[in-house]
Amino acid sequence: MRVVPLAASEFRSLFMLDPAVVFLNHGSFGAVPRAVHEHQDALRRRMEAEPVRFLARELDDELDEVRLSVAALVGAAETPAAIALTVNTTTALNAVARSIALAPGDTVLLTDHEYGAARLLWDEVCARAGAHVEVAPLPRAPEDDDGLAAAILDRITPRTKVLFCSHITSLSSTVLPVGRICAEARRQGVTTVIDGAHAPGQIALDLPRLGADAYVGNGHKWLLAPRGAAFIHASAAAREWIRGPVVSWGWTWERDGYQGRFAWPGTFDPTALLSVPAAIAFREEHDWSAVIARCRALAQRTLAALESDAGAVRTAAASLQPPQMVSAHLPIGSARALQDELWRNHRIEIPVDTLNSAPVIRLSVQAYTTEAECDLLVSAVARHRTRA
Repeated sequence: MRVVPLAASEFRSLFMLDPAVVFLNHGSFGAVPRAVHEHQDALRRRMEAEPVRFLARELDDELDEVRLSVAALVGAAETPAAIALTVNTTTALNAVARSIALAPGDTVLLTDHEYGAARLLWDEVCARAGAHVEVAPLPRAPEDDDGLAAAILDRITPRTKVLFCSHITSLSSTVLPVGRICAEARRQGVTTVIDGAHAPGQIALDLPRLGADAYVGNGHKWLLAPRGAAFIHASAAAREWIRGPVVSWGWTWERDGYQGRFAWPGTFDPTALLSVPAAIAFREEHDWSAVIARCRALAQRTLAALESDAGAVRTAAASLQPPQMVSAHLPIGSARALQDELWRNHRIEIPVDTLNSAPVIRLSVQAYTTEAECDLLVSAVARHRTRA
């Protein structure tokens, strides 16, 4: 029997969010359902009851089950060996980027919409190798995949060694045509690394078909897992050269050693990773495809209201936006002033930042987000713009 999804106000009771806060920033650090949090607490109690048994005797088999769950989620059920587990996408990207043999004169191509920490990583890796970063500007308000793909692929040169881009850009909330990008890059002999931090749990994934050499994803954002759960999906060829983030137990360069190089980063708390199946089960229990459809409708309605009432301009056409995280340029003077006012006067938690010197607001709509909260956001932004 099909599950009838709960109303947003009912979902709110299944999370632990402060009721005094209008939380429209799920995209940054997520929010964990109470049931998943309690599952993790139970795992921690089990670990503390007998740490040696939990960490030294039982953990490997239980992490194997997590890999199988992640593999099924991302379309890799037939190739679970492609999945390595880690604690976040930043750690995953560091493992991949520092494994690539760059030489003086090589270039790493990325876009001007990449997450700041990722840009710092590639700047550092290139500086150490004598390589350099090439930045491809994306269109301000793209209407289709063609413009996005051309903006990136037209920048490939014989010196391009790596192409790095987001699947869903962080601030501008734009879905890039990464399958198309990876296919052309592969044809030209360029290694592809995709930052999928915002994709798992928000959009459907078939990573083997997408074809990146390395794809990293978080579990703590749209998948609803606790913070400290992430993965890398690597092609068969990339599994031969990707190093783990830490040399420790399990490390080997023998055949099929890829997962072993991520097996044990030192003593850590693995309960976030072990809670990923509980997060997936929570979503299945509550008919998450219906939840996402409702969130998409509310996100698009709210963007339309920001356009009409506050002069906002979408960062991308609706067809290029993910369902639950959308962004718009705002005709205001200071992004920081608006963000501070929204928090100070309305307790609205939402990112307002600048992209290429233009203020951008990013709205996350999750199962617990109500129409009234989005309406409050629109009216507050409109009033701010009038005063500014």
